[in-house]
Amino acid sequence: MNVLIVYCHPSKNSFTSQVKDSFIKGLNAAGHTYVISDLYAENFNPVMSESEYTREGFYNLNAPIPDDIIREQNRVNNADIIAFIYPDFWTAAPAMLEGWFQRVWTYGFAYGDAPSMKILEKVIFLITMGGSLDDEIRVQQLEAMKTVMIGDRIRNRSKQCEVHVFDQMTRGYGNDDNRTNRIEEFTNKAYEIAKSL
Repeated sequence: MNVLIVYCHPSKNSFTSQVKDSFIKGLNAAGHTYVISDLYAENFNPVMSESEYTREGFYNLNAPIPDDIIREQNRVNNADIIAFIYPDFWTAAPAMLEGWFQRVWTYGFAYGDAPSMKILEKVIFLITMGGSLDDEIRVQQLEAMKTVMIGDRIRNRSKQCEVHVFDQMTRGYGNDDNRTNRIEEFTNKAYEIAKSL
């Protein structure tokens, strides 16, 4: 399988970065190929321009698509699986990833009468979270995120979709020992998810 990793975190000194590294180790162990769209490292521009908006808002297939978006769309269409790896920021993906969807899911590619985007075999979300899924409010927030990511953005664009949340990863607040223990548990899980693709 060829896997596109869309990775979105501003710091290498993060648990999310460790999840990404473990996921890649699992891909290597299973013999999968992969490409990484590291949105921060590649300085991806998440801001839609006026010309992009005009193209989308008026469904104009003749308007040009920026080179950085063509690159991302080619990465999508060369993949069998996409793995989105990112943290939960205020019940949403980081702004960089929000902008990735807004710019990459263009008219004629991800939607329209004859979209050119392939139907993926699987999409996986690996989401890190400071809060605890033992709290009902976090469960409700997760369901809201699933509605956005799976129900709207992925919808019929993939045959399968999985969401894995690695919770209770906040620093401080008396959680440091728990966080340390969960790092090993969750990085092992990320490795196994990738290896079993």
